[in-house]
Amino acid sequence: MLELIVGIDIGGTSTKFGLVDTSGKVLMHSSIATDNPDIEGYISELTTAVKRAVDDIGESVELLGVGIGAPNGNYRKGTIEDAPNLPWSGTIPLADMLEKQFNIPTKLTNDANAAAMGEMMFGGAKGMRDFIAITLGTGLGSGFVANGELIQGHDGHAGELGHIAYKIGGGRLCKCGKKGCLETYVSATGLKRTVYKLLADHHMDSELKRYSFDELNTKMVADAALNGDKVAKEAFDYTGKVLGAKLADAVGHTSPEAIFIMGGLAKAGDLIFKPTIKHFEKNLLHIFQGKIKILPSELDSTHTPIIGAASLILEDIKNQKVVPA
Repeated sequence: MLELIVGIDIGGTSTKFGLVDTSGKVLMHSSIATDNPDIEGYISELTTAVKRAVDDIGESVELLGVGIGAPNGNYRKGTIEDAPNLPWSGTIPLADMLEKQFNIPTKLTNDANAAAMGEMMFGGAKGMRDFIAITLGTGLGSGFVANGELIQGHDGHAGELGHIAYKIGGGRLCKCGKKGCLETYVSATGLKRTVYKLLADHHMDSELKRYSFDELNTKMVADAALNGDKVAKEAFDYTGKVLGAKLADAVGHTSPEAIFIMGGLAKAGDLIFKPTIKHFEKNLLHIFQGKIKILPSELDSTHTPIIGAASLILEDIKNQKVVPA
C-alpha cells in the first residue's frame, strides 16, 4: 500500500495541493481557487478535489495526514487568524475542519514556517540545527529554526519578519494596516513599488515605463535588468540593500548557520543575491561576519509550499508523535 501525505498551500488566489510520499517526492499536484467566501463551501470543494486526486493515483493509498501552510496560520491552534489576503474574516479553525473530513492527523502552520520545515527535511538545511528561511513572493515570509526546532512562539505566530518596521513612523502602506513594513519594500510587490517610485522620482529612460503596475512582474524587471535597464538594476540593488540590512539584524536573535531565500523574487538569482549578501556582511555585527551563508533553496521551487506543508506530518511521524493506523 502506498503511504502518502496531503500537502496544502493556501494562497490568496489559489490553493495548491499535492500528494507527497515519505521521501518528499510529489506524486501529483493540482489546485482550486481560494475565492469562495463561504468557508464550508471551500472546505467541501477542497476535500472533493483531494479525494479525486487520491482515486486518480490508481493504486491502494493510505493517507498518513494532512499538512497545511497558510497566511497567518497558527500551529498551536490549527487556525488561520485574520489573514488580510484571504476571503474569510476572523479566526478559522481550518485544521479541525479538514481533520473531520479526512479523519487523519491534520497540522497547519504559517506558510513560511512550512517552507522552513521542508528545507530542513529535504532541502539545503538538511542536517542543520539553526537557520532562517525567507520566502519572497507577494509578501515576505520567514521561518526560524533554532536547536533543530521550528520557533513557534507562545501564541504560534513567531517569526514575522515581513512585518517588522523598515521605515519608522511612516513609509509604504502594508495590507496588515501598518506603514513601513519590510515586505512593502522586499517582496515581488515591493520590487514593483520601487520600480514605480524610481520612475516617478527620476527622469531615467526605462523599458518598464510601458507596463502598468498590474502587468509588471518580477521576471519582466529581471529581464530588463539583464538588458542593462538602469531603473530595473537600481530597483534590485535597493531591494537587496534593504533585505541584507534587515537579515543582518535578524542574525542577532538566533545566530543561524545559514539563511535560505526562496520564492518568485529569488528566481532573479544574482540580481537579488549579490546586493543582499553585500549589505548583509556590511551590516553584520563583527562576531558574525564571514560565518553565515545566504543560499537559494534546494527544494523544487514548483513544489516547495506543498513539500513544506507535508513536512509537518512527516516530522511528527519521524518523531513518533503520530502513529499511522
